Amino acid sequence: MSLGAWRFTVMRVSFDLDDLLICYHSSVPRESTRLPLLHRWLDEPLRQGTCALLAELKSCGCDVWICTSSSRSPLLIRLWLALYGVTVGRVITHEMYAAYLRRFPNSQPPSKNPQVFGIDLHIDDSEGVRQEGEQHGFDVLVIAPDEEDWTQRVAKEVKRRLRR
Repeated sequence: MSLGAWRFTVMRVSFDLDDLLICYHSSVPRESTRLPLLHRWLDEPLRQGTCALLAELKSCGCDVWICTSSSRSPLLIRLWLALYGVTVGRVITHEMYAAYLRRFPNSQPPSKNPQVFGIDLHIDDSEGVRQEGEQHGFDVLVIAPDEEDWTQRVAKEVKRRLRR
């Protein structure tokens, strides 16, 4: 294998699911699935622009993860994303975070803490998660469910951080 074939991760970026990548708002455009017949069993709309954004982040060397307080199965999340041709490095769910927290029973943790999993930047729709990030020392970029230029904002922020 030549040195040019090696890929180095320069930044780990995670995305929330509900009201960010999975968006039920009728005004939010949705991606088209590659396998519509299978999509009936995993019927959650992926926000338009997600596929191109994640591909762009990966091409910059980012390791893209999902970090959600949802109790969905990581396997089903991966299968759902695969219907759109998307793969991610890891899926962190509520159960995984709770298992991590059991190691620290007397702490007062935030609802999410992507930093404990080595995540450099978390993208979420919740202002509350951003505030927890300020209090607990992790970085959050808040994207509103109805924000039209959301992919450009994410890409711009990631590229700004990569240039540091």
